[in-house]
Amino acid sequence: MEIVTRFAPSPTGHLHIGGVRTALFNWLYAKSNNGKFKLRIEDTDLKRSTEDAKKTIINGLKWLNLNWDDEIVYQSKRLSRHTEIGIKLLESGHAYKCYSTPEELKAMREEAIKNKLPPKYNGCWRERDLQLAPSGVKPVIRIKSPIKGKTILKDLIQGTIEVSNSELDDFIIIRSDGTPTYMLSVVVDDYDMKISHIIRGHDHLTNTLRQQHIYNALGWNIPIHAHIPLIHGSDGSKLSKRHGALGIEAYNEQGFLVNTMLNYLLRLGWSHGDEEIISIENAIKWFNIESIGKSPAKFDIERLNSLNSHYINVMGDSEVIKIITDSYAKKGEIIQKDKLHILKNGIKGLKSRARTTVELTNMSSFYIEETPISLDEKSKKILTDQNCILIKEYVTYLELIKNWNEKSIEENIKSFCNDKKINLGKLAQPLRAALTGKSVSPGLYEVILALGKVETINRINVF
Repeated sequence: MEIVTRFAPSPTGHLHIGGVRTALFNWLYAKSNNGKFKLRIEDTDLKRSTEDAKKTIINGLKWLNLNWDDEIVYQSKRLSRHTEIGIKLLESGHAYKCYSTPEELKAMREEAIKNKLPPKYNGCWRERDLQLAPSGVKPVIRIKSPIKGKTILKDLIQGTIEVSNSELDDFIIIRSDGTPTYMLSVVVDDYDMKISHIIRGHDHLTNTLRQQHIYNALGWNIPIHAHIPLIHGSDGSKLSKRHGALGIEAYNEQGFLVNTMLNYLLRLGWSHGDEEIISIENAIKWFNIESIGKSPAKFDIERLNSLNSHYINVMGDSEVIKIITDSYAKKGEIIQKDKLHILKNGIKGLKSRARTTVELTNMSSFYIEETPISLDEKSKKILTDQNCILIKEYVTYLELIKNWNEKSIEENIKSFCNDKKINLGKLAQPLRAALTGKSVSPGLYEVILALGKVETINRINVF
């Protein structure tokens, strides 16, 4: 059997973390089994579906390199096929027309609740003579679900799930306006796309149990299912923006790397021994559905930041510099050659401190700026007249350094402080402010080494 998986988002909003993880698991399962991964856009809700949301989904998957096989299937373009199957079910006796009014349906729900039963349609039109149909009422078409026995689902993650058919109802497959419902469209599309495995969120479990009745009525093989536990916030509650959960495009804009996102989402509910850092190559090699846990995973923004720091730190210097130069280029700014040389000298210290590429770019600004550099508010307060005199006095010592390395710079600064009988911080604080314009930066000796003697002296002499 060829393994064929799919990701089938609705373009009604952002592509969120949970959806991306579902796409990743489907993509990995297909790749690890030399199968196919397909993309279907479920855009039948014309009122809520937007072109922007479609673009966001497609661009998000492309950014993460979760490339799909074959053309994208747009569900809205297949409505005639869905309707055709609905009519086929009606004509074969596996579905029926229902003329119940909204008022009658409301009364059924209220009666069920009164009797402490699940609110559902009571099947009153299941065997009723259509000659009794009220005039002027357009019917819906409902599937004839089995009344007796059980519906059984053998799920790769959740195990065997059984539900009494008395708890399920004859759900609508075609609305009164003639349009097919989600419940029917999904089954038809999965069948036509030859989907072998459906990996989706636990919130679809009830849908899966009900949709089996459509498969059985049509004599179609039911795909193998795996229902992934949902993602919760770090406090165990429903995941929301307050937990740091955003649309995937926001993580791109905020400076999270592709490798970070894939590694983090992979580990949200799936594990391979004690491995924390997992390359996409190893993920393809190791991924299996059986290792997905049953319990909800917890989204932790601090863990995501930490993982991103790791991936920034292990990147090649040239890759990191390209990220910075590209960021400036987007703003129409070109880094001059002399400043690019300084940036290359100081890149290791920046890499080890940045949590995101946005932070990395912001932190690098003092290396790239022309003299005089801009100062943050804390630096302005630090650079008092007295402190400016002090750092200018230090220039005479700085000029004496012959071997330009970090050790020589450290010894030179300590020599000045000893001669002036001041502690190191007395000089280091205003010197850092003058050289970086920031109260927090990479190590002072490291900064001076990267700037070089001439640029360091030029920046001090401005004051």
